[in-house]
Amino acid sequence: MRRTDTAPLRGDLLLEAVEGMDRPLFVLDDDWTFVYVNPAGAGVLDRRVDELVGHDIWVEFPEAVGGPFESLYREVRRSGRAGSTEAWFGPLEKWFRADAFLTEAGLVISYDDVTERRRAEDERVAAVAARERAVAEADRAARAAEEAGRHLMLLGDINLAMTSTYDTDEAVQRFAELVVPLLADWCIVSVIDPDGTRRDVGRAHRDPALVPDLHRYADLRVTTNHASAPVPRMLRDPQPVVFPELTPAIVESMVPEPAARAVLAPLRPAAAAGFPLLARGELIGGFTLINGPERGAHAPTELRTAEIASRRAALALDNARLSSLNQQVAERLQLSLLSPPVQPDNLELAVRYRPATQGVSIGGDWYDAFLQPDGHTVLVIGDVMGHDIEAAAAMGQIKTLVRGIAYDRLEDPAGLLSRVDHALVGLAVPAMATALVCRVEQDAADRAAGVRRLLWASAGHPDPMLLLPDGRVEDLAVPVGPPLGIGWPGDRSDGDAVVPDGSTLLLFTDGLFERRGLPLDDGRAQVRALLESSADLSLTDLCDRLLAEMLGEGVEDDVAVLAVRAHPVDGNRPAEAGPELLPPSVG
Repeated sequence: MRRTDTAPLRGDLLLEAVEGMDRPLFVLDDDWTFVYVNPAGAGVLDRRVDELVGHDIWVEFPEAVGGPFESLYREVRRSGRAGSTEAWFGPLEKWFRADAFLTEAGLVISYDDVTERRRAEDERVAAVAARERAVAEADRAARAAEEAGRHLMLLGDINLAMTSTYDTDEAVQRFAELVVPLLADWCIVSVIDPDGTRRDVGRAHRDPALVPDLHRYADLRVTTNHASAPVPRMLRDPQPVVFPELTPAIVESMVPEPAARAVLAPLRPAAAAGFPLLARGELIGGFTLINGPERGAHAPTELRTAEIASRRAALALDNARLSSLNQQVAERLQLSLLSPPVQPDNLELAVRYRPATQGVSIGGDWYDAFLQPDGHTVLVIGDVMGHDIEAAAAMGQIKTLVRGIAYDRLEDPAGLLSRVDHALVGLAVPAMATALVCRVEQDAADRAAGVRRLLWASAGHPDPMLLLPDGRVEDLAVPVGPPLGIGWPGDRSDGDAVVPDGSTLLLFTDGLFERRGLPLDDGRAQVRALLESSADLSLTDLCDRLLAEMLGEGVEDDVAVLAVRAHPVDGNRPAEAGPELLPPSVG
């Protein structure tokens, strides 16, 4: 039978459609009673339809009272506007999205179980968070590795900078400049001198504009520090001292004098750390690292690096002090072996000695000038192989032999060198040396002619040069015999030359002109050119210019220079030549 009532037909069809919906749905009346629940809705709520229809929602699901779902339903019923929410429902351990709207039939709620979606979203969020944490951790590790790398480079730089100088003050200044700003905003390094005096020597600030303030404070610090300040505490007990925060009260206790605090104020100290410099059980100084308020307390990594740096700096500083002391001893020994030359009437002598820049400043190069009993002047320059203590000791023996034999025998230079050579072998002196011996003579005829005569002989030594009054330079060549110390049985030859008034004789060791990669003739040519352009210089200025331009800052080998200027014999000794110096027996 056909139905002619279309409204019931449409209602039945609508009901069938809702019943067949996959999306859960239920309807509540004004008393919050379920008046309709589709099967999908009952299934999601883990109930049967007949267990819900006719029952109060708040009785069936009391856990929803006061929660987001109740808030949504009441708000939609109050306002008449549709709404939605998404929340966790604990009793069912599910996430639900609820959409509510008001109709004449009641409050209609459709909802979905979104637990899987939310779980996927949570997993995605967790994965993103994990990735972000991993990136942050990698960034932190990279920054830590970069910082560790900078700190390792700092420690290496400290070793290099402080071991490349024998000057203690320069070494600690280098240290201060290296640790700022990596470990602190500013730094002061103190050294304890052998007499116990404390000096605040090394100073550095990251802000160049504040360096003058730092110097003003450092100049006052030794006399104004209270016993509680880091350095005095370290001097009493050589342990690190750390102040994570320098309050005004702490600063006032450390620096009680108002004038000193006024000088300190622009530096704005906010944190400090002091470390002693201990080497071989001896306290030789300490350093203080200070931060301003922006930087704050020192980080643990900075303190660890500073403590390692203190040990390395102390050892380097102590080595520098020992090397400096050894240097002074060596220089005094060398000077004692290189006696001042005589200054006979109308002859002006100047000497120079420059040790090699590496190692102990003592070696086998030497010069000598003395008078024989007959009044002739003997000039000697030589070079013992090596530049160390053994070479210097051998040089002293050879120099003494040359002096003794020359004074006693009054022989020409060639004969003198032969006697010295055989004496070295006979006395078993374990050394070999080159040497050049010159004798300046002047008989009555030479004196009347205003000239002097030069005899010279060489034992493997570079030829001397003669700068004439007109600016020309002559190489005084002579057959060169073998070095001393081999007992050579052959004859040695003398050279003979005239030395006019106003001329300059130059004797030198090979360190003056020998260079790696430079032919010997080119090196001698440089010396010759310098002499030619220095004819108008005083003897001392000429020697200084030779060393400055031929050697510069670096010396690859020991260098000895002996220069003699022949002033006119018929005049008084020039003032620039200085006083006449003769042995007591001659004077």
